[in-house]
Amino acid sequence: MEQLSANIVQNEYEQYPEKVIQFGTGNFLRAFLDWQVHVMNQHQLFRGRIVVVQSTKSGTVQTINQQDGLYTIYLQGIKENNPVSEHEVVKSISRGINITSEYEEYVALASNPDLRFIFSNTTEAGISFHRDDTLDKPQSSFPGKLTAFLYKRYQVFNGDKSKGFIIFPCELIEDNGAELKRIIVEYARLWKLDEAFISWLNEANTFCNTLVDRIVPGFPKDSIDKKITELGYKDELIVVGEQFHLFVIEGPEYIKEEFPAELVGLNVHVVDDLRPFRLKKVRLLNGAHTLMSPVAYLIGLNTVYEAVTTESSKNFIDHVLYKEIVPTLPYNEQEVLDFANDVMNRFKNPFIKHYLSSISLNSIAKFKARVVPTLKDYLDKYETVPKGILFSLSALLLFYRGKREHEEIPLVDDEYVIKQFHNAWDKYENEKLSLEQVVTIVLSDEQLWGVDLSEINKLVDTVTDFLNRMIEKGVQEALILFLKGEINESVY
Repeated sequence: MEQLSANIVQNEYEQYPEKVIQFGTGNFLRAFLDWQVHVMNQHQLFRGRIVVVQSTKSGTVQTINQQDGLYTIYLQGIKENNPVSEHEVVKSISRGINITSEYEEYVALASNPDLRFIFSNTTEAGISFHRDDTLDKPQSSFPGKLTAFLYKRYQVFNGDKSKGFIIFPCELIEDNGAELKRIIVEYARLWKLDEAFISWLNEANTFCNTLVDRIVPGFPKDSIDKKITELGYKDELIVVGEQFHLFVIEGPEYIKEEFPAELVGLNVHVVDDLRPFRLKKVRLLNGAHTLMSPVAYLIGLNTVYEAVTTESSKNFIDHVLYKEIVPTLPYNEQEVLDFANDVMNRFKNPFIKHYLSSISLNSIAKFKARVVPTLKDYLDKYETVPKGILFSLSALLLFYRGKREHEEIPLVDDEYVIKQFHNAWDKYENEKLSLEQVVTIVLSDEQLWGVDLSEINKLVDTVTDFLNRMIEKGVQEALILFLKGEINESVY
């Protein structure tokens, strides 16, 4: 069977100039921004293509070039209350460049007058400052590489302010655009670049804070044979995503004209302040993921879909989402409820296999960022602890014991986190610490949670009681008792 290429799929956008340079070759950008550019091109509004840059050792640039920039996207999910699976060939990528082996070609991009946008998704750790990076050698960090590229652009066009970029970093950190710009300026100072260059950075370029949202499982390993048979060609870059997507850009109004995604019905918003969008997403979607994961996993479930279609775990998720998270958000009640309902519908997507084991990676940092703020807000509003959040916290502590029934749980987290939990549980198992002492030691560690959770009234007692029931009766039985309101009533 022939591999996907321009030979079997006519690329009617080949005449469009390269307007985007993209750092990152992964599934998410191809299922998100590259797809959006493709949709705009279909309506002849963007009229531009993307050069994908691979700046790390691993990546898909070679395959991208073998397939002439083409790949198939499957969008699967609920549409008008019905399960829908749609696919098409995305034609927005012109080519890929590997910085390691094609550095001169990468540098030459700075001379392309048509380039206007920069996309990136280099993981949360990608936006970082490496003091050892220098201007005259390949830089190790993404901001270092971008600083060198922008300086070359500045030199080639003699500081022409019309040759700056609109920059969309898609890394999932708060104020990602502002942080990327701050680091670039720091590199400019470190490398003693012209003050005029720093002025050009500020005046000619727009660094946008962004919020991105689409569940992208990626390459469909479990159904690839079926999909290839359906398509009639081989495609090593097939990417699967959900129907839902959200792109929020914090930036000036003129971005709507140059990136006219809203005009073609895409869920893209250019706003003055994206914090309300971020807060709802982090608290409701990400927070619900974090809260469901240890509970559902420890009762023997493996995916989000299983978690929201199994009665006990679904009822638990409903409880924490609608009774503990939703009431703490400072926005219009119906607006928050609508968002929460959308979240639950996305979780019920029958096409998406979102594994709880994936969500559980680095769970402590996720709980700290996504759930602890809700816990605090709930305490402030109701002057009592939220039962569901504490039940999940108890399951999380048990999860970090590293065992599910008779199997080991492969914990993936920071070395310090793993060590703290291992030491505490090891002492419990050797009867050197009581369960309450384990809970107190772990919850008082501010490095784990950002605050001393043990100082919150009734929190240690509640978590200890929940944990005791989980250990004695199993998490499934403890969950049923919790949902019936038969655990810990004396504590509240």
